[in-house]
Amino acid sequence: METAEFISILDREGRALADAATGAGADAPVPTCPGWQVGDLLRHTGMVHRWARSFVAEGRTAYHPGEGEPDLDGPALLDWFREGHRLLVDTLSDARPDVACWHFLPAPSPLAFWARRQAHETAVHRVDADSARGRAPEESARSLPAAFAADGIDELLSGFHARDRSRVRTEKPRVLRIRATDLEEDAVWTVRLSPEPPLTERTADGDADCELTGPAARLYLALWNRLPFPAVTGDAELATLWREKSAVI
Repeated sequence: METAEFISILDREGRALADAATGAGADAPVPTCPGWQVGDLLRHTGMVHRWARSFVAEGRTAYHPGEGEPDLDGPALLDWFREGHRLLVDTLSDARPDVACWHFLPAPSPLAFWARRQAHETAVHRVDADSARGRAPEESARSLPAAFAADGIDELLSGFHARDRSRVRTEKPRVLRIRATDLEEDAVWTVRLSPEPPLTERTADGDADCELTGPAARLYLALWNRLPFPAVTGDAELATLWREKSAVI
């Protein structure tokens, strides 16, 4: 996918998140994020938007923690969220393709990284906002393009869980396979588990101990722990391991 496509999705998903939050109300619980209310969701996602924008807008070449979450609620919080989202979209849209700034996963460029990462961050949290309004994640998944969802699976497996921080590990080598059933035949990921960080390959070669299959958008949300896995074959303990250990830290 191209950077412009990610920015377009970020734009759409952020506006949809704000609309869902408005409909649900700031005090509504978020079923897909136990313990959170909509206000928490807005503060978190809005903070991330401003944090991400600062690297691109200011050309920051080293990590910084950001300014934290605001002490806002009600309409003021929604206005703050919408403003930050708009600033992020505009900054990414106007940025030079060769902008140099800090980023934390492999990418063709810093701009490509931030557009992709914020599109996925916002899409998943839009599903959270929808759940607070009473929309089931299965229904929300239908609005996510399959190619975008597959890219999100790739980012999660080959990006986040390739890092030393990943806790998805096994004492003995095991193989987990993820197969999207509504895309081309190569929409398959083989995840090799061991005491080391997972190693993911975009291949269906070899046997797997457990296979997770389903439409790309359903798998995407399931891997982000927003839905049950559509179908599990083989050793279900590996699906349970993912559910228990895969939270991104």
